[in-house]
Amino acid sequence: MADESILSDDFLRQLIDVGEVDVLVGLPTHNNAETIGPIVQAIQAGILKSFPRERVAIINADGGSRDGTPELVTGASISDVRQISNIHALRTLHSISTQYSSTPETGTALRTILSAADLLRAKACAIISPESTNCEPGWIEALLRPIYSDNSDLVTPLYRRHKFEGLLMRNLLYPMTRAVYGKRIREPYASEFSFSARLGGEFLRQDIWSQETGRTGAEMLLSTFAIAGGYRLDQTFLGTKTRSEQSPQDLVPAMRQTVGALFWSLESNFPVWSPVTGSQAISTQGCEQEITLEPVRVNRKRLYDMFRSGIGELAPVLSSILSAATLADLQRTADLAENDFLYPAELWAKTVYEFAASYHKSVISRDHVIQALAPLYRGRMFTFLVDNRDASAAEVENHVELQCQEFERLKPYLLELWNGKK
Repeated sequence: MADESILSDDFLRQLIDVGEVDVLVGLPTHNNAETIGPIVQAIQAGILKSFPRERVAIINADGGSRDGTPELVTGASISDVRQISNIHALRTLHSISTQYSSTPETGTALRTILSAADLLRAKACAIISPESTNCEPGWIEALLRPIYSDNSDLVTPLYRRHKFEGLLMRNLLYPMTRAVYGKRIREPYASEFSFSARLGGEFLRQDIWSQETGRTGAEMLLSTFAIAGGYRLDQTFLGTKTRSEQSPQDLVPAMRQTVGALFWSLESNFPVWSPVTGSQAISTQGCEQEITLEPVRVNRKRLYDMFRSGIGELAPVLSSILSAATLADLQRTADLAENDFLYPAELWAKTVYEFAASYHKSVISRDHVIQALAPLYRGRMFTFLVDNRDASAAEVENHVELQCQEFERLKPYLLELWNGKK
């Protein structure tokens, strides 16, 4: 049943006027007026092309925009798209907006869209990021068709990325999710994804929404919930991802949303993931990934300096999180000259697992655990950048695969830490 407690009376009235739909596209926004127009047009064109006979609604969940973003969403004329595409829908395409809060929270936005989808009995729902300025009409088909026609429950994206983009995903989120849960889901935290009515309804009823992790990291929790629940998973290639990697000053909030949510998911799902060994591929539409190699300037020295200063300044905090042996290895690593610096995959996997176990045991504030991981991740970023400076696409992918294998090999170490044997 839809969670109507977070839906305003006006929004409920609009949803009732829409009635039941077959397909829903959710668009969470916050001050996206500069980019939202082409994205809405791409969504409309995708609906016209791929779902002309279905009942469809676009739901905009806005986090308090002050630049007129909601009005641009609801005011976008589908007539313009019809003229360009020469395709006509056989049903009305509804587009409605609601402000769920005066401040943006990605989890609350998703909860609002989930509630709307549940109330409208949508069979398939896709979420599109307002920051994906290269969104194409084909994304709608790629995300929704496996749900609507092929009985999938969760479809996550695959992207074409530069070899130095998506580093948090390649070095932590993908390897750890794969090792712990046993599924090779390349983008467990995604800004574009789709889900079935079955999965969306069950996830909506989880007791997570009053907690900080649910309000900020729900996208990650949806993926782990789907894996742990045995739902059918698919991933589909969308093409180029234009959203840039989080800048260094935004790293800690990004890690709260992703790493914090991943660590948090391990609590309730322990009976599911603890006996899992190895990993399995999941159904993939299109190529699994593409890596581009054009030259990009990256400030490696800053990463090196921030790692070294973090090891020194956070020593008392790290001593409560890490084993004495791991901390000593990291301190020796921090003493290396820049040209000799190496943060090997095995040490990185051990570091992450020790952080996850300390998060579980709440040895200090859980938020402080996540914050303390940020400078260490920068050290791993440095090594990844150096290792792949002249690497081909195949060599980059091989380095990612070797990192994943280290996380899988060392999973028993995580279980020993979790159960207090180390």
